[in-house]
Amino acid sequence: MSATIHPSALVDPKAELGSGVEIGPYCIVGPDVVLHDGVRLLNHVNVEGHTELGPACTVHSFASLGGAPQHLAHKGEPTRLIVGARNSIREHVTMNTGTVVGGGVTRVGNDGLFMVGSHVAHDCVVGDHVVFANNATLGGHVHMGDYVFMGGLSAVHQHTRVGRQAFIGGLAAVTKDVIPFGSVWGVYAHLEGLNLVGLKRRGFGREQIKDLRSAYRLLFGPEGTFQERLDDVARVFAHHPDVSEIVDFIRAGASRPLCLPTLD
Repeated sequence: MSATIHPSALVDPKAELGSGVEIGPYCIVGPDVVLHDGVRLLNHVNVEGHTELGPACTVHSFASLGGAPQHLAHKGEPTRLIVGARNSIREHVTMNTGTVVGGGVTRVGNDGLFMVGSHVAHDCVVGDHVVFANNATLGGHVHMGDYVFMGGLSAVHQHTRVGRQAFIGGLAAVTKDVIPFGSVWGVYAHLEGLNLVGLKRRGFGREQIKDLRSAYRLLFGPEGTFQERLDDVARVFAHHPDVSEIVDFIRAGASRPLCLPTLD
């Protein structure tokens, strides 16, 4: 099945279009763009740069994908944006290509929902099944795991890591790394606990959640130093892969400090 292109759309003949691609009114598609099977650009969509959209993505009005990174060191080098399959990209969403200094590629996973006005900056790595509410924003070089939910008008500082299954509350400014399964809130975000709603929605069992809550209480309790508590959690919950994921996340090298609970 060949691509369907509205007469008002401007599609460079060098662009690669898969089977069943639909390009609606007033869309612009550049020469270095790859649109895989079943991609739909509804209307007034701009796709430029070295950009690849995976199968069955749907892109809504006035989204702009593959624009140059907003980075002063970028001198026009041919960097890339790679977006996975089945993403829903709503109105006015922007996603930029990478920078040479950051590896050259911005990557977005599969099955994400990017609501109106959300933004993925240069060199970000975004996992699968994420949800960005309206105007949620990532600075450059953010690494984000699967199933993360970002509330409306929230923002993540550049070079920050956000672990799998984390929840970021609306209006939160995240300037520190968020542990897997964590829930953060506040204008300057702090850790409020675990993302229990998300865990239940993803099918985590009662015992899994119980162990995660016990590990959380031990890790962020008042006794001893943080390093001592981290070692205790690693030892006591060595059999629990989800807790081990949190431990490994904390122990990994990082550019940003760790987001912690506030002191009572």
